[in-house]
Amino acid sequence: MAEEETIERISSKTKTKKEENNNNGSEKENVVDPEFFSCLLQPATADSDADYIGIRRLLLFRKAESGFRRRLDWRCNGKGYVAYRNYIHRPRNWESLRSQSLQSTPGNSGRWLQSSSPLSHLFEVESLSSSRDLRTSNHRSSFSSSISDSDQPRRRVDPAYSFVGMHCIFDQCKAAVTVMKFGHMSSDILAYGASDGTLTVCTVSEPPSVLKQLSGHSKDVTDFDFSSNNQYIASTSMDKTVRVWELSRGVCIRVIYGVPSQLCIRFHPVNNNFLSAGNANKEITVFNFSTGRIINKLVFDSEVTSMDHDHTGQLIFCGDSQGCIYSVSMDSRSGTLSRAHRHRTGKRKSPVTTVQYRSFSLLAGGPVLLTCTQDGSLSFFSVALEIQGYLTLRCSLKLAPRVHCIRASFCPLLSLEKGEYIVAGSEDSNVYFYDLTKPKHACVNKLQGHRFPVVGVAWNHGENFLASSDLYGVVIVWKRAKTT
Repeated sequence: MAEEETIERISSKTKTKKEENNNNGSEKENVVDPEFFSCLLQPATADSDADYIGIRRLLLFRKAESGFRRRLDWRCNGKGYVAYRNYIHRPRNWESLRSQSLQSTPGNSGRWLQSSSPLSHLFEVESLSSSRDLRTSNHRSSFSSSISDSDQPRRRVDPAYSFVGMHCIFDQCKAAVTVMKFGHMSSDILAYGASDGTLTVCTVSEPPSVLKQLSGHSKDVTDFDFSSNNQYIASTSMDKTVRVWELSRGVCIRVIYGVPSQLCIRFHPVNNNFLSAGNANKEITVFNFSTGRIINKLVFDSEVTSMDHDHTGQLIFCGDSQGCIYSVSMDSRSGTLSRAHRHRTGKRKSPVTTVQYRSFSLLAGGPVLLTCTQDGSLSFFSVALEIQGYLTLRCSLKLAPRVHCIRASFCPLLSLEKGEYIVAGSEDSNVYFYDLTKPKHACVNKLQGHRFPVVGVAWNHGENFLASSDLYGVVIVWKRAKTT
């Protein structure tokens, strides 16, 4: 009876309010939500106060509804989850801090984030640790490990991996950013390609801003590469074309049409008149940059999904959709290709998403190659240039399998001190750092800030900035702390 009286009392208040609104000329009608009544009609215990129970249920219902509407508002105004999270975790002295510093959110594309600001802790950069060093006296030794992305390490993070927060954010892209790179030997020019066919070129120096928006591809941009002088970009796409862009004017100066989808591309490091592109027709095609004509072709066992040159330009390392890595000899004068070696990264046939060459590593005592496959396998090879790029597996790491094409990258300057570090995106929206010489606890740090799976990562030349991109189209540039 008490509960019925409570419902009657609240219903009468609702009717009274509705009559007042009608008297004031309001056209809106207060429709009572059925869920609201279901909250009130739930049975109460025998010793409970009916009035208290009814009012408490009403307040809890309105609180949940208010929280949902607030999240919906943040989602609709384009600022996203990160800004909403920073808003609800703001300190109590928010107003005083706000007047002392600049606030940057994902809604402010290209805005600076002051690292010394009192608000810098709002942009969370979580540091993890790893196990104690595993010292190996023999460089020929190899080892592997199988961990998840969120494996909790046990030692403190290396000072070289300390980040002060977000340097700037670009969020004008309306589609997933699938591939990104800094310019050749550049610390400030950043470009990224998206699944809507656009290429964006921006600068991360003060003030960070978008320089050019390159539109021409009708489908996903699968890969691109800068020329050695950063005057041109060559890009591949699922629309079966290779396009060459002149950055100073922001225009496409050449379109090369192909039969299959074009999946990866590289400028020759010595002779920039050569363009090598891998496609879905199991081929690597060498184009003449000046004329667009085909110079040579080489057929493989499966689709060529990723590739990279060595520093001499005499070798191409490429990966296919079945998890195989190929060493290919290339004549720098004629562009002639010939297969040299083949290596399978694992038992499972999984597409290779990353092939990255580096000219020197302390761990291998020479040139090395990093590969990443979609099933979560990271492999680190030493390269014998004198034997046409023969690969020897030094260490490997098995992460959780990926649904999306997630890429990884070396951390070259940081790796000169100790260990062998790489950085990779993940589908739990974090950026992870791994030391491949730590089999049990490889994760040494992670960066949090994205809301969606992180698919692309790229270091600038000075390695003071790390860029990461996600499937929502947000690009975050992280600023590394200065170390002695």
